Amino acid sequence: METVVWSKPEHERAGTPLLVMLHGYGTDESRMSKLFGSLPPEFSCAALRGPKEIGDHYGWFLLDYFLTHDFADVITSTNAVFGWIESVKDRHSSVSLLGFSQGMAMASTLLRLRPAQFRAVVGLSGFVLDNELLAMSESFTSRPPFFWGRDKGDAVINDAAAEHTAEWLHRNTALTARTYPGMGHSISKAELVDVSAFLRHYVLR
Repeated sequence: METVVWSKPEHERAGTPLLVMLHGYGTDESRMSKLFGSLPPEFSCAALRGPKEIGDHYGWFLLDYFLTHDFADVITSTNAVFGWIESVKDRHSSVSLLGFSQGMAMASTLLRLRPAQFRAVVGLSGFVLDNELLAMSESFTSRPPFFWGRDKGDAVINDAAAEHTAEWLHRNTALTARTYPGMGHSISKAELVDVSAFLRHYVLR
């Protein structure tokens, strides 16, 4: 991860819980860093830039309208994020994830591959990848806390992806699901209030 924006200077991060923030498709880390002020200040938030160039912006792997993906791209980006987390995690009391849109697909993939590594996961207006190889690699021994926020009318996440995501989350996680009518494919202030309460309960308590 060559570009990372932090919510705190380095000398204030030691011993704090880490929240790794993953942006959506065709944007960059600034989309996540704008949320720093709406999240619990106890966290050290790190907004990562995806490695895949998407025009003048970035993503984690190539996507089309139907949210199909190249599994090799997914694993390449996943390994890059794991490598970055390994380089910093010993300085923090825990590691949690927050992903928006495609970033939720990344966050849930990271969780599926190493569930014991993460205290909690937040997914916003996104989806879980429908992939047989990932499903075969899952080894959950408990249900990790997962917050899923969305607008049911979100036109970016198709019905099949939303249905698969709901089924996977209900089967594998301790799910907190919230919907925000009229929000569209975005993040609302009310949603961030709920996200902060979720993080305080599952990570800070």
